Amino acid sequence: MIKIAVDAMGGDFAPQAQVEGAMLAVKRNPDIEITLFGKKEEIEKYLTNSERILIEDCREVIPMGETDPMHAIRSMKDSSMVRMLKAVTDGSCDACCSSGPTQGLVVGALLIVKRMPGFKRFALAPVIPSMTTGQTIVLDCGANLEVKPQHLVQQAYFAKIYAEEVLGRENPKIGLLNIGVEEGKGRDIDKEYFKALSESNLNFIGNVEPSSILEPPCDILIGDGFTVDMVVKTMEGTAKSMGKMLKANLKKGFFGKIGALLSMKNLNRFKKQINPDEVAGAMIYGINRPVVKAHGSSNAYAFSFGIQIAVDSIRKQVIEKVREALENNPIEEGTDE
Repeated sequence: MIKIAVDAMGGDFAPQAQVEGAMLAVKRNPDIEITLFGKKEEIEKYLTNSERILIEDCREVIPMGETDPMHAIRSMKDSSMVRMLKAVTDGSCDACCSSGPTQGLVVGALLIVKRMPGFKRFALAPVIPSMTTGQTIVLDCGANLEVKPQHLVQQAYFAKIYAEEVLGRENPKIGLLNIGVEEGKGRDIDKEYFKALSESNLNFIGNVEPSSILEPPCDILIGDGFTVDMVVKTMEGTAKSMGKMLKANLKKGFFGKIGALLSMKNLNRFKKQINPDEVAGAMIYGINRPVVKAHGSSNAYAFSFGIQIAVDSIRKQVIEKVREALENNPIEEGTDE
């Protein structure tokens, strides 16, 4: 039985979205058990089916707007997030998922679950929709504003294994997010990234422009945290605005409303494709056990797939295979800082 720990109090719609998402995940996966960490009386309001779902009562909650995550993790020992992470560390759960504050979860993962030996720079790696491959792994989404070339290559190995094992991609293609496709484009650091990826044994295809983020010629898009986070947030904002513009225009005039009514099924499908809230979550690469950061505004459906990321990572032994890859592809000594 795969055991997943869930921070039931983290997120904009907690605990309802988290509890209902857990019930969906259990229904979808007959081989998992979920432990919900949070205020028991609040959780029980929404828990209509407790099959393979346990509750661990926690009296503290790290707020979404927490400005000092280090202090919060160290001082709020009975918070749902800290208790969830400790359950993974002590082995009572195999992996965890939270919609709580990103920095709090990242700091907590590093302090409590710990970084994998030999992994120099952890990364946030969501899986976003793709017109070409269905899904694309994008990293690093803001965990490291700057990263050395050898560390970026190490992150790419993690993404490669995740793409192979969880997404089912054979020899996944990796592209460097850059301002142009030609070799030699970008800043000096981008050129160093290009060189390091080219010299690795990864299936590196070269530079990919941000305009191709939703239909890239690869399975994995990689870059430093500043660049990737800017591009992903621009994509999210554009998607939301496009949806609003489409809705506003369809409401204009009698025939527009009739057309919208007739096209409702297709319009809902379009909305689902471009809605950034449908991105299930981002696995934190480089941590000893699978830790998944679900979108803060996740609904129950989206959160259930955040849990799914954690489940699939355990099923496919992603962490174990990354450890093996690190042993076979060590980075140069003296370059970890």
